[in-house]
Amino acid sequence: MQTSSESSRIHCPRLRSKIMSAEAAAALIPSGVNVGMSGFTGAGYPKVVPSALAKRIMDANIYGKKFKIGVWTGASTAPDLDGALAMVDGVEMRLPYQSDPTCRKRINAGEMEYIDIHLSHVAQFVWSGFLGKLDIAVVEVAGILEDGRLIPSSSVGNNKTWLDQADKVILEVNSWQNPELEGMHDIYYGTQLPPNRKPIPLLRTQDRIGEAYLRCDPAKVIAVVETHSPDRNSAFSAPDENSRKIAGHILEFLEHEVKKGRLPANLLPLQSGVGNIANAVMAGLNQGPFENLTAYTEVLQDGMLEMIKSGKLTCASATAFSLSSGALAELNADLGRYKNNIILRPQEISNHPEIIRRLGVIAMNGMIEADIYGNVNSTHVMGTKIMNGIGGSGDFARNAFLSIFMTPSQARGGEISCIVPMASHVDHTEHDVQILVTEQGLADLRGLSPKQRARAVIDNCAHPHFKPALNDYYKRALDHSPGKQTPHLLEEALSWHLRYLRQGAM
Repeated sequence: MQTSSESSRIHCPRLRSKIMSAEAAAALIPSGVNVGMSGFTGAGYPKVVPSALAKRIMDANIYGKKFKIGVWTGASTAPDLDGALAMVDGVEMRLPYQSDPTCRKRINAGEMEYIDIHLSHVAQFVWSGFLGKLDIAVVEVAGILEDGRLIPSSSVGNNKTWLDQADKVILEVNSWQNPELEGMHDIYYGTQLPPNRKPIPLLRTQDRIGEAYLRCDPAKVIAVVETHSPDRNSAFSAPDENSRKIAGHILEFLEHEVKKGRLPANLLPLQSGVGNIANAVMAGLNQGPFENLTAYTEVLQDGMLEMIKSGKLTCASATAFSLSSGALAELNADLGRYKNNIILRPQEISNHPEIIRRLGVIAMNGMIEADIYGNVNSTHVMGTKIMNGIGGSGDFARNAFLSIFMTPSQARGGEISCIVPMASHVDHTEHDVQILVTEQGLADLRGLSPKQRARAVIDNCAHPHFKPALNDYYKRALDHSPGKQTPHLLEEALSWHLRYLRQGAM
């Protein structure tokens, strides 16, 4: 939807002359190019150019012409970007993270190439040319200043890198985005490739080390499209009994760590993955004994917003919002109230290993399954079908002060055990996994050998329905495994997954 000139947020005369329709802008994107799109978990993605491009690709398909592009983003986007382009088979290569059902279906059918990559690696890979040439950037912004600087919108993601590295730029200026966003961002331009790297001077969650605006050479801008369209909301259900139990185990563990003197009374900066369990943990923290908390994370969800509102959380650093419709409406209605408590940064900074390690982040992420030795699969169902991607969980797990992974102990109504003899795909090795949590309990794996870890995982995390079979497998592995450091029966280590694929139950 195009806005009137009176309400335009485009104050740079040089760029006002490039205003055009979404269809005209999409016509400037040829087949075969790599396109860097803004967007991170449904926030700040371009709203109209991708849909117009999908229509153009569909028309080409009708005439038998192949039309595909590479799509690079910050993380997942929305149906009118990922879904629209996947529906018309318009994506040759997708990276670094996705969660769209149509996109996922094409990837798992072998019809779309997909690179699942740590989010902190993307900018470096692009600068170094590992992924090929970035031809065009399509980036949503909340406004353009008279001197051409860009006001970022509700996500930053990889936008800095896209604008720097792309040969050509298309800007969507979205007047739906709250003007109070201006000043909330911290865009750091000090990163370099080796051997010219310098320490990133971020010592506390609340530190600002960059600029409030994105830079872009106006000469690279080939189109400006005005829109007034909302972000995609993330629907979160109320915490169920399992989620509340998982949250309770984590809170009890954190209190224990404080009593032991291993954590300060206000903990350390929190990182939390996306989802209902993560929000349940935040709800528990909001009711818990800890005060003056901070968060250094990827996305700001409903639970963290509630903690800011209550005063429990004093500062949240992220790269994007990921809010329900109700929470988003509340945020936009009173953004000035939250503005001093929230910082949005590029994901190369929000996910940077140096900073995560320095701050001592407490990382809490979801998983699909874990095996008895603590190896975690967070991306693949039954070993071969991608769900969404690793996202930033690896960035945080490897570098966090505490690395926590959580899941219900069963899936598919009890047909699947989320604790298995051997993980069918490994995203986080046992060396990066410190604590596993299910509704059954918490296994603290720090300082344990593989055999000690197996005992802790089975005893504390497995569902009672599957615990006897896990104990039986482990006992026989101890007796018959050719090696006794990490005992396995290789002929049946993945038999649980095979049984599910053949019979529909583990």
